[in-house]
Amino acid sequence: MPEIAIVGRPNVGKSALFNRLVGRRIAIVHDMPGVTRDRIAAPSQLTKTACTIVDTGGIGAMLDDGFGAQVTTEADIAMSTADLILFVVDAQDGLTTIDQSLAQRMRKAKGKVQLIVNKADNAEADAVIGDFARMGFGAGLPVSAAHGKGMQQLADTIDGHVAHLEQEREDAEEKVSREGLKIAIIGRPNAGKSSLTNAILKDDRTIVSEVAGTTRDSIDIPYERLGEQHTIIDTAGIRRRTKMDSSVEVFSSMRAERSIRRADICLLVIDVAAGVTAQDRKIARMVLAEKKPCVIVLNKFDLYHPDGNRSARLEEAEEHVRKELFFLAYAPFVAVSAKNRQSVGLVFEQITYIRKQAQNVIGTGQLNRLLQDSMQKYPPQAKKGQKRMKLLYATTAVNDHYTAIPVPTYVLFVNDKRLLAESYEQYLANRIREHFDTPGVPVTFSVRSRNNKPSR
Repeated sequence: MPEIAIVGRPNVGKSALFNRLVGRRIAIVHDMPGVTRDRIAAPSQLTKTACTIVDTGGIGAMLDDGFGAQVTTEADIAMSTADLILFVVDAQDGLTTIDQSLAQRMRKAKGKVQLIVNKADNAEADAVIGDFARMGFGAGLPVSAAHGKGMQQLADTIDGHVAHLEQEREDAEEKVSREGLKIAIIGRPNAGKSSLTNAILKDDRTIVSEVAGTTRDSIDIPYERLGEQHTIIDTAGIRRRTKMDSSVEVFSSMRAERSIRRADICLLVIDVAAGVTAQDRKIARMVLAEKKPCVIVLNKFDLYHPDGNRSARLEEAEEHVRKELFFLAYAPFVAVSAKNRQSVGLVFEQITYIRKQAQNVIGTGQLNRLLQDSMQKYPPQAKKGQKRMKLLYATTAVNDHYTAIPVPTYVLFVNDKRLLAESYEQYLANRIREHFDTPGVPVTFSVRSRNNKPSR
């Protein structure tokens, strides 16, 4: 259900506006700045479309009782997760420095911010409404939450935004359904990408040769499986730039990199018989940089110590590749012989499972309980003389683009983001992936201190 967050400095009338929208008195309404200290959520009763209204604590005023920083964090959470932000200002007070400061913080969310000028009860208040346009969110919608003025227009505005969101999502879902998964088959030259493509298609659609780098272009191949359309992107082999001896190869490599960016999932083909090379690591880092779901295909497995026990060989191969590609820890393995078309069906079984698990929505409560439990079991280390990193809250950011395999971003609000070591961040990522069983999909964090500056 779409989430509509009411955000603003203390005492601008957010709680009164919240109560109007939800049709009952839930939030405390009082003249003391900062009375609402936590996020309060309830379904909207005033709008035609179903949505959740969230009232946040006041931003900007550091209260004497020490709640100011926590309230700021709560409002930051709303800005990270809301589908629409109602930025409330006070027509009686006019434009304040705190309003301007808050507007600066919401610049990145400009496309989903609706300015609400509350307490517009008289001609004097109406005269100053234009001043708020200087913040960059338009002149704003004048309302009086206390007296009910402008509420229907506000409800219509919310309905219009929610309808637009729903239409965008329906269009994106229809496009994904029509086009299916875009699967990029990537790897260094002669790793067996085209052989894997042919094995999947069960048809020699691309040129297969023992000469490294036969496929000079990225080829989009329509593919139907179990009644569902997909696109196989068979890429040119990505070489080290020092070995590119023609402009054709340079542009082929650039197209391969673009293929990674537009893919829903990547199949990273490794010649396991030859072992992991520096170029394999470079390509794997491209996948990581683009935050793409991935399966590592251990190709030519029939040539990897062929006389040994298969289970032992597989364990040894996975251990070797995982050690070399440790930074791609989220990607599961599939061992195949594409040339002989052995075990190729396991590739799509893995893709199907990854896609299914990625649709699961992780609740905010579940996420916070897991992370707090993980931190209790293995607390973050603190350097001598430094504070220890503390997690205040975690949530899942809104994904503005519908994709076939969603890659969520988890927003971590901490006391000081500089205290979160990269190794500890990786530990938390592994715990999320293992606990919620989401293989093949990277866990992405946006880490924020109380001052709301993302670190990664």
